[in-house]
Amino acid sequence: MIREIKKTVEGARAVDGAGVRLVRVIGHKDVEDFDPFLMLDAFDSTNPEDYIKGFPWHPHRGIETITYLINGDIEHGDSLGNKGSIKDGCCQWMTAGRGIMHQEMPQASDRMLGTQLWLNLPAKDKMTEPAYCDITNDMVPVVHENNAEIRVISGDYKENTSTVFGNYVKMLYLDVSLKPNAVWNLKIDSDNTLFVYIVEGEGFFGTSEELVKSRRALLFGEGDEFKVKASDSEIRFFLHAAKPLKEPVAWGGPIVMNTREQLNQAFKELEEGTFITH
Repeated sequence: MIREIKKTVEGARAVDGAGVRLVRVIGHKDVEDFDPFLMLDAFDSTNPEDYIKGFPWHPHRGIETITYLINGDIEHGDSLGNKGSIKDGCCQWMTAGRGIMHQEMPQASDRMLGTQLWLNLPAKDKMTEPAYCDITNDMVPVVHENNAEIRVISGDYKENTSTVFGNYVKMLYLDVSLKPNAVWNLKIDSDNTLFVYIVEGEGFFGTSEELVKSRRALLFGEGDEFKVKASDSEIRFFLHAAKPLKEPVAWGGPIVMNTREQLNQAFKELEEGTFITH
């Protein structure tokens, strides 16, 4: 059965970090529907003033953050001692686990285009050891077929396997580009939450004849097949799929736990300077 659009989210313009202008596509109000995905921030700017103030040192616990750039340059560092740059076609996968401090500082570029996705951690893994994985452009499998290009950021696509699947929540993350009028289908587990974010272009999804434009997240209903057709112009979208956790969510800024008590404990540790123990 082909999956149909269940919910369309355009998101809202927001300012985060030290003054970064972005679009918060999904967030607090979407947690139940998009489980296990918590948040998606999208950025697309040719004006460095929109983003160069960056995201100075800040904490995280209980989640994984996946930052993927089509274009741009973001310098980063964390309390594990990792540092480097996310550049064109690269991805940073950070497991905050029981606690990490990090910073992300975008550098002036011709265009800054990409997203940051927050992926929830299961209750049993909230306090796991923090970790970091750098997925460089040359590590991403690229598949060309039937007027489509598929970049495999996480998971497996027709035996083209990424280096990362997610150690706690197995996620399929594809960057898909279609030529004008191209049709693309994907078999997908029926119990997975499935959503796409349209980066550029427009297209038709499922069996609907309604044209869907860019800069939108589309959540899909039940079924075991995803179908999209590009319009008369090209379309590029990110596809995300994973099994929902179906666990309570207690969210306080950069900390996402299961109970209010756990949140209070995290903020107490931040105040007392005991949040980072590694």
